[in-house]
Amino acid sequence: MAADKVDPIHQFHINKLIPIEIGGYDLSFTNSALFMVATVAVASAFLYLTTSSRSLVPGRLQSVSEMAYEFVGNMLRDAAGTQGMKFFPLVFSLFMFVLVANLLGLFPYFFTVTSHIIVTFGLAALVIGTVVVYGFMKHGLGFLKLFVPHGVPVYLLPLVVLIEVISFVSRPVSLSVRLFANMLAGHITLKVFSGFVVSLSALGTLGIAGSVLPLAMAVALTALELLVAFLQAYVFAVLTCMYLNDALHPGH
Repeated sequence: MAADKVDPIHQFHINKLIPIEIGGYDLSFTNSALFMVATVAVASAFLYLTTSSRSLVPGRLQSVSEMAYEFVGNMLRDAAGTQGMKFFPLVFSLFMFVLVANLLGLFPYFFTVTSHIIVTFGLAALVIGTVVVYGFMKHGLGFLKLFVPHGVPVYLLPLVVLIEVISFVSRPVSLSVRLFANMLAGHITLKVFSGFVVSLSALGTLGIAGSVLPLAMAVALTALELLVAFLQAYVFAVLTCMYLNDALHPGH
């Protein structure tokens, strides 16, 4: 147990809470699944409870919900136009899920689901899958114009198309790794400095005096992680809006 307190990787371990195996497949309910359910429950409960009164003069919590709604709505309109508002439920749900998951992960002994690449890649695959499916449904083969920029000389077209295809295929990777890497690195750094505080405090009076600096760093990193939690949700949502714009308007 003592080793766990200073092990920066231990916080990312997947633990089975309810073992479930069906047809040789491990479908166990894990701590990761628990906190994904908790994320959806917290986000849904907050939005429902703060907006159920529908007051003309909103209170503080209702104002927060309305600000989040307008924030995502304006972001989507700016990136994809008014036609993009048909995707508002998707973008808003992704924004709230990532934001609440990031915030829950800041609590001690809680699990950060966005620090696992499989979760963030699943979210990114949902976004890119929506872009591809809707793009072909709306434009047919005209969606492929996304890979053929206007004004490119014919002799450069094969190279440019190849670059555009590689860029598109790499989108789910970059979208997922950006979120995963930021959350993983931040939590590891915070755990390392917290471990310094625990280790130095065990050395007596001199150690306690020496632990002041890493403690101050841990507090500063916690504030930074709070900012990063919002920024990463924002970045994920704004990139989603930009990718959805390609489905709506595939021509460059």
